Amino acid sequence: MLKKERYREFVAYFSTHNPDAQTELNYTNPYELLVAVILSAQCTDKRINQVTPALFERFPEPESLAASTSEEVFTYIRSVSYPNNKAKHLVGMAKKLTTEFGGVVPEKIDDLIKLPGVGRKTANVISSVVYNNPSMAVDTHVFRVSNRLGLTSRATTPLAVEKQLVKYLPEETIAVAHHWLILHGRYICVARTPKCEKCPITYFCKYFENTYQREKSK
Repeated sequence: MLKKERYREFVAYFSTHNPDAQTELNYTNPYELLVAVILSAQCTDKRINQVTPALFERFPEPESLAASTSEEVFTYIRSVSYPNNKAKHLVGMAKKLTTEFGGVVPEKIDDLIKLPGVGRKTANVISSVVYNNPSMAVDTHVFRVSNRLGLTSRATTPLAVEKQLVKYLPEETIAVAHHWLILHGRYICVARTPKCEKCPITYFCKYFENTYQREKSK
């Protein structure tokens, strides 16, 4: 199957079966989403959703977070991965957000990545989820699933994956396709042992065609 055909099948399936896919992080405004995404690096959404209610109650807006210390923030996020670094990033992010952007989460990628703790992946999440821009955030799930499905080829870096996905996906689907890939990777196309026997899209999956079936036939 040609790459363009795989993309066509990918969009057709998920547009029908999960057209309104969304992030599983809980938030009520762009500031809260930004905090949650920073915290979610190398950590599960489930864990972040357990931590953020108390954090947002104590720091309901960037101004209160900016006025705090990393030591205090740490006490709220101690159960997430790398809490010391993330506490420092959150306070630094809030200070820059208030002083340079008036407390408003910026829309442009170039502005977002100026914030401490915000890399290209986090910036793309905010750009697509908050502002519905055609931005593709590439995390481990997106990287793995897009390669397995055959949507990307010879893409060895997140940026390479991002560029290929943005090139071939219809622009209006890019933002939601990010969630399609994440959710499929989280629940079906898992890292160690993908659940191919339960997967509804094996009919256009390159991994299933080239690897899974060959291994099963041994």
